Amino acid sequence: MNDFSTDWIAAGEAELADVVALRRAIHADPEIGNQCPRTTAKLRAALDGLPLEIHESTSTSGFIAILRGGGDNGRTVLLRGDMDALPMPEETGLDFASQVPNAMHACGHDSHCSMLVGAARALAARKDSLPGTVVFMFQPGEEGHHGARFMIEDGLLDVQRPDSAFALHIYPNARAGAIQTRPGALLASTDALNFTIRGAGGHAAMPHDAMDPIPVAAEIVTALSVFIARQIPATDPAVLSITKIDGGSAYNIIPDEVQMLGTLRTLSAKTRQKAREGLKRIAENIAAAHGCTAEVRIDDGYPVTMCDPRAVSLLKQISEDLEPGQWQPMPAPIMGGEDFSYVLREVPGAMAFIGVAPEGSDPAHNPPLHNTKMTIEESVMAKGIAMHCAYAERFLENGFD
Repeated sequence: MNDFSTDWIAAGEAELADVVALRRAIHADPEIGNQCPRTTAKLRAALDGLPLEIHESTSTSGFIAILRGGGDNGRTVLLRGDMDALPMPEETGLDFASQVPNAMHACGHDSHCSMLVGAARALAARKDSLPGTVVFMFQPGEEGHHGARFMIEDGLLDVQRPDSAFALHIYPNARAGAIQTRPGALLASTDALNFTIRGAGGHAAMPHDAMDPIPVAAEIVTALSVFIARQIPATDPAVLSITKIDGGSAYNIIPDEVQMLGTLRTLSAKTRQKAREGLKRIAENIAAAHGCTAEVRIDDGYPVTMCDPRAVSLLKQISEDLEPGQWQPMPAPIMGGEDFSYVLREVPGAMAFIGVAPEGSDPAHNPPLHNTKMTIEESVMAKGIAMHCAYAERFLENGFD
């Protein structure tokens, strides 16, 4: 496998300078949500002149680019890069730091879509030797906006139906170049919880003439935590966090209602359903026991990100061939979420993390994802390009065999 390793690493290195420049341009000009027109324009310009068929999303600024190989064995592989930023300030001090107030590429999507451009360029250079078709999916709206789902609903997966899909995500708390993933659940489902506890307001000196929703809300929070701890199996866990409680206006006024927000994370559809039903039942019945009412709204988040074991096995082989010793199996899932889960629900494949700890840093103490000071080791992007290219080539040639 020496030729394979040298070949794709060299291809990634050849694209690195242009990819870094593209990443920095996108980093300095971040956009949020499903409409990222300036980012899309930068990506389209970087792909200009390549033998690609472009198909645009009708509900987002995303698009797919199709590369048809010189042969056609019937296989198609999808490679995905997301492009949106987070609504937060940047405090990195970089020369190319965000110029947009309260917007930052703190999750690495600038590098994801830029690496995918590099992969498109490298694979296009070998178009004639590819035995199948590659679909490059450039997707906005990953940060809670369901961009992948909208692109799927737009029919973009059906333009050229993939047989496998792969995405790469940077990770600043792993050594540079390390590749991490696992079969089965990699990331959790992500549901948003909204509770409204209604009572009857009144004077704080005469609570018996009111119906105070604040202690009811406090009891519900405690009961929900007990429910998760005692009725959800540790072998198929859930994480519940109540993150906001809002009620009242003054020290001597009992409010009419209390608002609570939170998040529910699970690793299976079974536990997800059980937890959702339990949270609603407990809140409503505790409120009723005190003469109050509880309205519970659960907003659907992303599904569980499930990696096909065959794709994970293929990634392990590729990682070891490209750079021996850099493969790091993950012993447990991460309870964060990812909307690539929508793609993996339709197509067998996997997501992997690539370590980007800056040179000379301690990975364990680096600013993590979603931090105002998060930075990456840009040289690792060459390996990211190589991983994309190698996965496409291997799958097109041999499938999961």
